[in-house]
Amino acid sequence: MTEVAQAPTKEERPETVLLENFLSHLELERRLSPYTARNYRQALEVFFDWLRKTASWEGDLDTITRREARDFLVERQRAVSRRTLRNQVSGIRAFFKHCLRQGHAKANPFLSISLPKLPKTLPKFLTKSQMETLLAQPDRLLEGEGADPFAALRDRMILELLYGGGLRVSELVGLDYGALDLKRGVVRVLGKGRKERLCPIGPQAAEAVCRFRDECAKDASLESPVVVNRSGKRLSARSVQLLTKKYLRMAGLPLDLSPHKLRHAFATHLLDAGADLRAVQEMLGHANLSTTQIYTHVSAARLKEAHRL
Repeated sequence: MTEVAQAPTKEERPETVLLENFLSHLELERRLSPYTARNYRQALEVFFDWLRKTASWEGDLDTITRREARDFLVERQRAVSRRTLRNQVSGIRAFFKHCLRQGHAKANPFLSISLPKLPKTLPKFLTKSQMETLLAQPDRLLEGEGADPFAALRDRMILELLYGGGLRVSELVGLDYGALDLKRGVVRVLGKGRKERLCPIGPQAAEAVCRFRDECAKDASLESPVVVNRSGKRLSARSVQLLTKKYLRMAGLPLDLSPHKLRHAFATHLLDAGADLRAVQEMLGHANLSTTQIYTHVSAARLKEAHRL
């Protein structure tokens, strides 16, 4: 009696082995963030599953055609935004580029395939008066009965660091006390690609850190996290997003704003005050000046609006 060969499990599939090799490369050699690696994994798994369902694909990269790549893009446009699609294709292209170098593929079917253009939108941010209102909200927790000094002082510190230093949320929650130089008013952060940079944070943010450390921190040794919960454990990026929403609601500000919009406000307000574009680029940790230049367009748009009033 002839035995029927069983289909390989997902872990045994040839593309899974190549995917894990690629993700290790991202982590160990390119030093991309876990968030980026996770998104690339998801994009590739979606693409591989689509190939197996629509083209009876068996895991050989060299059998994937440009037509199949285009068909996949057309179908994905119905499921995700243009920006998400571009990010997913970036990950798939990087995977094939890696496989080409390793000799596991002979061509990149996504090479030179045109992607839908992104709408030209300027980043949202808070005005100076809105920022002042938002920064004042944690102090309201200290006003009534049952005041909560821990939450008020910690959250004021979080908002001040996001705005005063232009930090990404991942950079903020990754801070340890050893990365702080509060006398000089700078912090050392680990940004995208695990690149270190020094960020000036301003006197108000430095004061907020000092007050929380002195009055609430259980452990302020050099290796201890700065942004913590009541147990002294490092706070998650998701928790920072949720508490920001809470204070936006308390301030009566739009809830579609996010912690990252405080970074946008930091850059825009600096340029409004005459800061050098290159200096702002370094403070934000942007690899390309073109990424920072978007904030000059924000300032110009605000100037035109003011002239119309």
